[in-house]
Amino acid sequence: MRAVWLKEFGGPEVLVPGDAPDPVAGPGQVLVDVVYANITFVETQFRSGAPSPFTRELPMIPGNGVGGVVTAVGEGVGSDLVGRRVVTATGGSGGYAERAAVDASGLYTVPDSLELDDAVAILADGRTATMMIRATAPRPGERVLVEAAAGGVGSLLVQLAKSAGATVVAAAGGSRKTGVARDLGADEVVDYTAAGWSDRVAPVDVVLDGIGGDIARTAFHLLGHGGRMVSFGLASGEWAGIEEEAAVARGVTLVQARPTPETMREYTESALAEAAAGRLRPLIGQRFPLERAAAAHAAIESRASVGKTLLEVR
Repeated sequence: MRAVWLKEFGGPEVLVPGDAPDPVAGPGQVLVDVVYANITFVETQFRSGAPSPFTRELPMIPGNGVGGVVTAVGEGVGSDLVGRRVVTATGGSGGYAERAAVDASGLYTVPDSLELDDAVAILADGRTATMMIRATAPRPGERVLVEAAAGGVGSLLVQLAKSAGATVVAAAGGSRKTGVARDLGADEVVDYTAAGWSDRVAPVDVVLDGIGGDIARTAFHLLGHGGRMVSFGLASGEWAGIEEEAAVARGVTLVQARPTPETMREYTESALAEAAAGRLRPLIGQRFPLERAAAAHAAIESRASVGKTLLEVR
């Protein structure tokens, strides 16, 4: 089968197309013919050799999220899954390929009303966005600041916060991205690449931090008494690093999302259901053929991309 290999850590160019043996569904597994592979920022970090949740020995086929059709099942798995459209995580490897053997227990059936590419775009980002909204519980009328509002997770957070009745302040880098956020329903937009950007933002009740670093620390100071802040990403390369004592002094709660396997599944199912019902629209900003995985990674790292980046495998 066609696949993309990671044989050494480094820049995007270390992702090299090649052939790989066809995987076989083992006990408790299914074989998926992959149509789309999801790319996350965490995967670009892993490829570069930076710390990440993935621990794999090289060489390997990277990729942690796929969507496709079940073509075979292993021992102990019902044959009724064959032919079903599904999305699933792979466990951290094997996604950038034409076929993937994955645990049947981790499958999500794609609703008939949802396109497969949209389901793949929702898989990881929708779960994260739903978890952050549940953790901070914005109330009608509250002001919610969404960082990286034109990104994969951020674009969903804008919509979910609006659905909760909040006033959404979308923070993004550059006029193109602030325009995207406004089109998604943001009430206010601000370009955080501009000097003194926070001076143009009135106090907020919730900060949804997907960037970390100086931007997150600046956003923290926009919170009033009773505010909440949750951090879920470090696109800047570092976490916000806000001390608990500083938060207490301001009357701010640093929210810690503490998911379980059960709640993570529920968050994913909720996001897929909302998308199927037309209430949540994933933003797919870039698509690349499988063989151009390196270009896809480069696009994400350039900060020019918007929304979700997908690999089109078939």
